Amino acid sequence: MSTKPYVDLGRSEWSALRERTPLPLTAAEVEALRGLGDVIDLEEVRDIYLPLSRLLNLYVGATHGLRRALNTFLDDPHRPGRPTPQRGTPFVIGVAGSVAVGKSTVSRLLEALLARWPEHPRVERVTTDGFLLPKAELERRGLMSRKGFPESYDRRALTRFVADVKAGKPEVTAPVYSHLIYDIVPGERLTVHQPDILIVEGLNVLQPALPGKDGRTRLAVSDYFDFSVYVDARTADIERWYLERFRKLRETAFQDPRSYFHRFTDVSEEEALAYARTTWQTINEPNLRQNIAPTRGRATLQLHKGPDHKVQRLSLRKL
Repeated sequence: MSTKPYVDLGRSEWSALRERTPLPLTAAEVEALRGLGDVIDLEEVRDIYLPLSRLLNLYVGATHGLRRALNTFLDDPHRPGRPTPQRGTPFVIGVAGSVAVGKSTVSRLLEALLARWPEHPRVERVTTDGFLLPKAELERRGLMSRKGFPESYDRRALTRFVADVKAGKPEVTAPVYSHLIYDIVPGERLTVHQPDILIVEGLNVLQPALPGKDGRTRLAVSDYFDFSVYVDARTADIERWYLERFRKLRETAFQDPRSYFHRFTDVSEEEALAYARTTWQTINEPNLRQNIAPTRGRATLQLHKGPDHKVQRLSLRKL
């Protein structure tokens, strides 16, 4: 008997688990959801993400069943201080992984696919970028070279946001981050309205809670997850994807004069890529090795990508 906490599945084994789940997206819709530099098509959606949407739909249904069972257990009319039956709360999914690994595409696909299931049509997605400390605050604390590391986020605000959504509050707001200006947008907020499912995407969303100054362990955002996905790949492949994405951004988004990185359109490609390579080696790779990759084992499901961005195998945590 295997003592591993995961069931490992090859691509074909996993694909067969979708059964007769229909494909609700067109090629054009998939293209619109694809991140820059990510490679995804209808075959990848059918083989990998349809089975995942079916699994998540089963998880959501099972969670509702557990809630009904708990309410039945607590519903004793003769018990003093009888608690109010628990109402349905959003099912929360965390999606973690390195910069440039494709977790945004995964999150957008899950949002689109899960919203097609009649049991949970209201699906919303939030990225943890909105909870990065503003650039001025990062500069004040000397953390600009640590942007993306756990300490560069307002972790208390992020945890409070997810806790409020999970508690079923009618409206919960979050800050908005702009990749154009590379900073939090002053005065702009994202509002979440009691979704059936909330997807939380970010580098460090699977981080465990750290002890407070008083030594007590606090709650982490991952404590509110009902399911979590870690998007995995070889470090060398992620670095190549990161550099390819930087090159494409230099030809597109960086051309906007408002872009924080607009200055790299006025230098040679070689010089621009040298900057990107240094950023990867001094910030993104250390963050991956020290903080992100060690949380892989906390995920419910690991998606292991090959050099072409295609998912080759999957590891699903046993119950």
